[in-house]
Parts: sequence; structure tokens; C-alpha cells
Amino acid sequence: MCSAHYTLCFQMERKQGEVDHLELELDRPIPLTDKERVMIQDSWAKVYQNCEDVGVAILIRLFVNFPSSKQYFSQFKHIEDTRELEQSSQLRKHAHRIMNAINTLVENLDNSEKMASVLKLVGKAHALRHNVDPVYFKILSGVILEVLGEEFPEDVTPAVGSAWTKLLATLCCSLKAVYEEVGWTPQSASTG
Repeated sequence: MCSAHYTLCFQMERKQGEVDHLELELDRPIPLTDKERVMIQDSWAKVYQNCEDVGVAILIRLFVNFPSSKQYFSQFKHIEDTRELEQSSQLRKHAHRIMNAINTLVENLDNSEKMASVLKLVGKAHALRHNVDPVYFKILSGVILEVLGEEFPEDVTPAVGSAWTKLLATLCCSLKAVYEEVGWTPQSASTG
């Protein structure tokens, strides 16, 4: 985990319901309180009941609002139709993997070693095997917050959203540290 304290601010400007700009500032993470851990776990329990559909909604929103993110997905990067994307078995598998990884992290909010282990695996795979620019983790974090807030407004209240923001800041910070540890640089990424 990132040892520094942090502040994370997601700012989204919208026009006609679409995200035109996402700014994520990661200064220093602020640790979660016990109350925030409980809020995250309680809200996630409801989200995870529909894990595949929510995961697909997150990926579709990511691809629609940030089309450049599709470059990392050879199986469906050329699919333009969102209905076709939603039906893609490859997209559904990846959505399920993302949701399972988040679930493991949420279940282990009080186990920093387990969280660090999961984030190290995710970070190394995305840095070394997939050459994903780490900025996409920040973008994905904003999309996750947006989708959870829209799809689960009773469960993801402003206070819960704030707790999720702190958690996602920690995750981004930790993933950035893994990228630095393995020596990833934009120049080392494939153009693939």
C-alpha cells in the first residue's frame, strides 16, 4: 500500500449526460476509517449481487466516454456498436474479472497484505503483459464511481461515494507504485 497520506478529487463535467472531462488529482491518500470500510463493504454487497451486469455497464461506459481505452482490448477494440459490445463474451469475461478483483479487495479492506498482493498481480499484468497506461486506472476509478452512484443511488450516498473515492485513490496509488517497481514507462509500452 502507499505509505503516504492522500487526497483524491474526482471532478466530472457533463454535457448532455456524457463525461467530457475527468480530472483525477492524487496528492496523498487518506486512510479509510472503520466506518468507511463498513460503508464500502455494505454498498458493495448490493452491487456484487449483479456483478456481471454492473461490470459490463462500467466497461461500456469506459469505452463510450474514453474510446482510447479500447486500444488495450484486441478481442473487441474494433466493435463500435454498444449492443454488440454488451453481448461480447470476451467483454463479459473481463467485466467479471474486474468485479471479482474489486470484490477480493473489498473483502480484505482490513488485510493490507492481501490487498497489496492482489494489486501487485493486477499491476504487473497490466504493466508488463498488457502495457496499459496507468492513467486508465484513474479514469476507470471515475467511471466506477459514476456508474455505482447512478445504478445504486440508495446505497452509494455522498458519504459512501466519498469512502469509495478514498479507496480508489489508495488503489491507484498502489498500482502506480507497482508500475514504478517494474520500471514501466510510456516509452516501454507497445504500440499494439
